[in-house]
Amino acid sequence: MLATSGARREFDGNWILERKLDGIRALAFRDGDRIRLVSRNGKSLEAGYPELVAALAAQPVQRFVADGEIVALDHGVTSFERLQRRMQLRDARRAQATGVEVTYYLFDLLHLDGYDTTRLPLRSRKKLLRQAIRYGGPLRFTVHRNGDGPAPLAEVCARGWEGLIAKRADSPYVQRRSPDWLKLKCSASQELVIGGFTAPAGSRVGFGALLLGYYRDGLLHYAGKVGTGFDTATLHRLRASLDALARPDSPFAEPVPERTAHWVEPSLIAQVTFTGWTHDGRLRHPRFLGLRDDKPPDEVTRES
Repeated sequence: MLATSGARREFDGNWILERKLDGIRALAFRDGDRIRLVSRNGKSLEAGYPELVAALAAQPVQRFVADGEIVALDHGVTSFERLQRRMQLRDARRAQATGVEVTYYLFDLLHLDGYDTTRLPLRSRKKLLRQAIRYGGPLRFTVHRNGDGPAPLAEVCARGWEGLIAKRADSPYVQRRSPDWLKLKCSASQELVIGGFTAPAGSRVGFGALLLGYYRDGLLHYAGKVGTGFDTATLHRLRASLDALARPDSPFAEPVPERTAHWVEPSLIAQVTFTGWTHDGRLRHPRFLGLRDDKPPDEVTRES
């Protein structure tokens, strides 16, 4: 179930508010001794997060399916940049050798001991989730507060949070994007597809900037470029990945005014933060945070 961006800021008791987490969405499956962690686009994550597999295998409940977010915390605040050091690894020893600790926040329950729970109201699913799982170590329960007026967005933004997720308390769990879940963000950030890059200039290595876009009506539309947020190692590593995706023509629906552009297959997704959009649909002051591999590129759209 996926959230929709929304401008609503006041909620009554029919809604609950949860912390918005900046990490990797993952479904956890347990069937006896078998544990699976699966990303939004169906990728297996078990090898990269052995501590989560161990914590799920130690649960007293033998069969369940739970939904949650894998995050890396930096002084209590989720850091997508820190999580990057784990995201691309699929080897348990290398993952743990990074020294980056991860936490798995569980917020929904889809199946429990042979029973499909998706049709239950959200409040009931969360109650079962709290009772069924033994929390501690890398497993956390995502607490919530009841809607009772204006959402405390300014308060949570001041604490360094990503924002809030407002959820209709009586809603079932559906496998699609739904207006029953709303994203309330503290800052402008979203995923964008990489369609090309510019040549490096001066002492810069790798590339100058990434050319970014989003899908609308099946076409990749240009959203601007991002040239900050990279260290030298990232510039080299990303350039190698981009060269492997080279193509002769632009994947964007409209002309891109870059003389030194190199085009790539739109397969990689960048997470960026920015201050807003210009009147002609370009990013203002974007900064690169990292790559995402937990969703298909054609699902990347411009968020309001």
